Amino acid sequence: MKRTLSAVVLLASLCTVQPAQAAEKFALPPYTPAYEPTTVDERGQWMQADEIERQLRDSPLRIREGKLEAYLLDVLCREVGSDRCKGIRIYAMEVPDFNASMMANGAMQVQSGLLLRSRSEAELAAILGHEFAHFELRHGLNGFKNRRGTGDAMAWITVLGGISNTPVGDTNLTLLGSIYQFNRAQETEADLLGLKYLGQSGYPPAAAAEVWRSLMAEADATSAGRNQKAKVKYSAGFFDTHPASLQRATYLAAEAAKLPPGGDARAKEFNEAVKPYLPRFLAAQTKLNDFGGSQYILDNLAQRTGWTGDLLFARAELYRARANPRDLQLASQFYRQAKEAGYAEPELDRNLGLSLMRNGQTDEARAALSAYLTARPEASDAKAIQALMAN
Repeated sequence: MKRTLSAVVLLASLCTVQPAQAAEKFALPPYTPAYEPTTVDERGQWMQADEIERQLRDSPLRIREGKLEAYLLDVLCREVGSDRCKGIRIYAMEVPDFNASMMANGAMQVQSGLLLRSRSEAELAAILGHEFAHFELRHGLNGFKNRRGTGDAMAWITVLGGISNTPVGDTNLTLLGSIYQFNRAQETEADLLGLKYLGQSGYPPAAAAEVWRSLMAEADATSAGRNQKAKVKYSAGFFDTHPASLQRATYLAAEAAKLPPGGDARAKEFNEAVKPYLPRFLAAQTKLNDFGGSQYILDNLAQRTGWTGDLLFARAELYRARANPRDLQLASQFYRQAKEAGYAEPELDRNLGLSLMRNGQTDEARAALSAYLTARPEASDAKAIQALMAN
């Protein structure tokens, strides 16, 4: 009886302490606004970050149209709070890789591949918060020290040259992320602090794990599209700097379950913000020679919005690029469906005509190509199209 009573008392004491412990565990660390570098290493790091930011600002890869960068900053501020996001600059870059990175001076670059793969503001916020956590925790300084004096000058020149001179669509901008690589412990620390941001923001914390589950599924789809075995790494190797995707999804889901469930993931708001840029994001994705992964992305988008004209056109482009006779037939079908769904760019008729021509359907091909030339008489490929029609 005494043991039972003692157990009850102990259980009651744990229950009374647990909320306070939980509140302490998930409280955000104190934040220092308007932080300035203090050491020689930090000042050197910030000088290099300032130079890279100038290149980002002026890069042809930067998406200046519309209010995309302002929207991204709004999402970050919603997640980490207005005090933390003051002074942050975000640059949206047209690079089809799933990536974002933040530098020590408060500049963040967000790549279009991340926006194409995110399914809600909550998922986008999970990645932005992770990168902001690296910034708040000053993780970049250790990496900077480790790389100092080891031939990094050439790496910096390569990065700056790639950002300033690379044409749109090239993925050399991902070199920027290599400058701010972190070790596995730092990645996990940033994951968990980012999860605290989500928990404080009202976004569903479970979104952080969903990001990695979706990336694993995309990687498997890529392998299937190439008739390869799935290559998703379910455990991290000794020299890997990031936790494996499955490991991340598992511990993020477990930690998210301890937080309040959150509210609206704001998928509708995210879809509306990205919608004007979707055709160019899709065009960059379909050029990556990744049939399975691209089809997975298109299916995900269609689940949210239905098969719109933009998505059907991108699907047709995907099949036309693979170019098997059956693929060309399907591409022609998807082009027609895209036109019925309201896709009105003349390039649809050109690409429909080219697909039909390759499959020997010359009469319909000529009609489509003629419609393209009527709409684009001064097109750079007009003479080549006319010659093709004449054969």
